[in-house]
Amino acid sequence: MSQHFLDQFLFVALPYVCLFTFFLMTVYRYRMQSFSYSSLSSQFLENKHHFWAVVPFHYGILVVTAGHMIAFLIPRTILAWNSHPLRLYVLEVSALAFGLLTLVGLIGVVVRRFSNTKIKNVTTPTDWILFVMLLLQTISGISVALFHPWGSAWFASNLSPYLWSIFKLNPDVSYVAAMPHLVKFHIVLAFLTIGFFPFTRLVHVLVIPNPYLWRKPQVVRWYGRRG
Repeated sequence: MSQHFLDQFLFVALPYVCLFTFFLMTVYRYRMQSFSYSSLSSQFLENKHHFWAVVPFHYGILVVTAGHMIAFLIPRTILAWNSHPLRLYVLEVSALAFGLLTLVGLIGVVVRRFSNTKIKNVTTPTDWILFVMLLLQTISGISVALFHPWGSAWFASNLSPYLWSIFKLNPDVSYVAAMPHLVKFHIVLAFLTIGFFPFTRLVHVLVIPNPYLWRKPQVVRWYGRRG
């Protein structure tokens, strides 16, 4: 009985709290603190390590996130694709490769923040919390891929219906109740990360820089003695 209540809390109550927090705080921050909708890039302070850390992280996380979204939106197409063993292997290996790329980039970001004094001074406690959450999320995702393989198949057949039940306001925990603890941890941490998202610098990804398409080039002049 206690397990039933725990599942109800983790996979019904918690998702709605996190989603509600995400939408409420995202709108509030955009209306009241619009200037904070910026990446506040530290590239000006240090660029060499920034490139080799951020580029693999961005490519990895974008592909992994896109894969999850595709499996969520068109699960039957994923299952049809996986009906051929070779295609299934290609999809699984590709997902694992981009997961490892995300981890390498994320570790590089954290090391850069620790090793460079200038970058460390502008890193906030919120940033460190976010890095820990992303590291745990990435490591747990890679672990799921290694110890509970064929994730693209059981995501499409189990997790996609569960997520749709959440958005349809008719949550069905039966899809995830029998999942391994590692998978449950990955799901719960994903919702917690979504709920924490509006309080972090990652919120800038919601703003597409459309004005850059038509505004005039920006001219920057430096005045001062040459070093």
